[in-house]
Amino acid sequence: MPSQPGPSSSSTASAAPDPNGADTSRRPGWGETLRVYGEAATLRMFALGFSAGLPLLLVLGTLSFRLREAGIDRATIGYLSWVGLAYGFKWVWAPLVDRLPLPPLTSLLGRRRGWLLLSQALVIAGLVGMAFNDPRAGLTPLVWCALLVAFGSATQDIALDAFRIESAEARKQAALAAAYQTGYRLAMIWAGAGVLWVAAWAEMSVAEAATSGYQNGSWQIAYLVMAASMAVGVVTVLLSPEPARRALPPARNPTEWLQGALVEPFADFIRRYRWQAVLILSLIAIYRISDVVMGIMANPFYVDMGFTKEEVATVSKVYGVVMTLVGAFVGGALAMRLGVMRVLMLGAVLSAASNLLFAWLGTRGHDLTGLVVVVSADNLAGGIASAAFIAYLSSLTNVSYSATQYALFSSMMLLLPKFVAGYSGAFVDAHGYGSFFICTAALGLPVLVLVALAARQAKKHTAASVPPAEAARDALG
Repeated sequence: MPSQPGPSSSSTASAAPDPNGADTSRRPGWGETLRVYGEAATLRMFALGFSAGLPLLLVLGTLSFRLREAGIDRATIGYLSWVGLAYGFKWVWAPLVDRLPLPPLTSLLGRRRGWLLLSQALVIAGLVGMAFNDPRAGLTPLVWCALLVAFGSATQDIALDAFRIESAEARKQAALAAAYQTGYRLAMIWAGAGVLWVAAWAEMSVAEAATSGYQNGSWQIAYLVMAASMAVGVVTVLLSPEPARRALPPARNPTEWLQGALVEPFADFIRRYRWQAVLILSLIAIYRISDVVMGIMANPFYVDMGFTKEEVATVSKVYGVVMTLVGAFVGGALAMRLGVMRVLMLGAVLSAASNLLFAWLGTRGHDLTGLVVVVSADNLAGGIASAAFIAYLSSLTNVSYSATQYALFSSMMLLLPKFVAGYSGAFVDAHGYGSFFICTAALGLPVLVLVALAARQAKKHTAASVPPAEAARDALG
C-alpha cells in the first residue's frame, strides 16, 4: 500500500481523515468554526492575501483592458499573457526561497518575512515602471516591467504559502486558506475594478489630446495607486511574528545542500504518494483551466461589448466584492464541515458553468444587468473553488519542504492554463467570443473526472488506514 502522509512528515492532521479530507475524530461545531476567523493568524493571512492578489491582474487582466483600449490587437494581448508563465515556473527558484538566507533581512526579520519584504519591493518597483511606460510608444519596456512584477509576485507567493502553512496547525488551514482567498480576491477586485475606477476618475484630471481615445496619464496615476496599495502587505510583514523556525539538517558540502534543497522536496512527495502522484498532479494541473483561459479575454470582451471603465469597475466593486466574500467564506466553512473533496467538486462544476454565462452575455450586447449577473456568478464560483483548492494543496504539503512543495503545486496549477491562454486572442479572432467561452467551459469536464477519481482513491486509502474499531465508532458517531 502506498505510504500516506502522517503527522511526522506532513501538514495533515494526525487523526485519520475521512474520504473528503475532513477530520473524523471530532467535527468542529459552527461556533468553533467561526471563531477561527477572528484569530490573529487568520486576520494576518487576510492582509497578506491582499498583497498576494494585487499584482496578478495588473500584469494580466487589467493590463489586457489597458492594451485593448490603447489599440493593441487581441492576438498580441493573448501572447503577452505569457508573462504570467513566471507563476508557472516559480518552483525553479522555490528551493532558494525555502532555504537561502538573505543578509541582512533574514537576521532582522527571519527567513520567511525577509523573502516576503524583498519580493514586495520588486512588485512595487515593477508597478512604478509600468506606470511610466506608454504601450503606444512600444511594448518592450512595459513587458520587462510586467515581468519584474510577475517575478516578484511569484516569489512573494512562494514565501507566503510557506508562511501560511507554518503559521497554524492543519485543522485550521481551511480557515487560513479562506481568509487568504478573501483578501486575495478583494485585491483582485481592487486591481481589476479599482484601477479602472481610478483611471476613469483621472481622465477628468489629466490633460491629453481630445482626439485620443486612450489617456496614458490616467493609467499612470492608476498604476501608481496600485503600487502604493502594496503597503498593506509591507506593513503586515513588518508587524507579523516569524513562524517558528524549523531546524534544517546540516549540509556537509554543496552537493548535500543541493540534494536537500532541490531534490528531496520532490522525492518526498513521490515517496508519500507513489503512483497516486500522477493523479494528484494531473488534477492540480487542470483544476483552474476554465477560469484562467477565459480570464485573459474577459476585459477585452468588456471593451468590445461597449462597457465603460466606470461600468465594469462599479459592477465588479459592488457585486463582485459581495459574491467573492460569500464564495470564499462558504468554500472555507464547507471544506471544514464537509471535507475538501466535496467542495472541490462543487467548485469545479460552478467554475465551468459560470463561463457559459459569458457566452450568454455575448448575445446581449451592452446589457448592464446581464453584466451584474455574470460577474456575481463568476466571483461566487471562483471564491468557493479557490478556498477549497488552497486547502487541498496545503493538505498535500510536507511542512519540512513547505515553500518548495507548495510552489510546485501552485506552479502546476497555472503552467498549462497560462500556456493555453496565450492563444485565446487568436481563437477569439477566428471563432468569436461565444465559441470561445463555450470551449473554456468544456475544458472543465476532465476536471470533474479527476476530482471523482481522487476522492475515490482517498476513500480507499482511508478505509485501509483506519483501525476497524475507530471506523465503527466514526460510522456510529
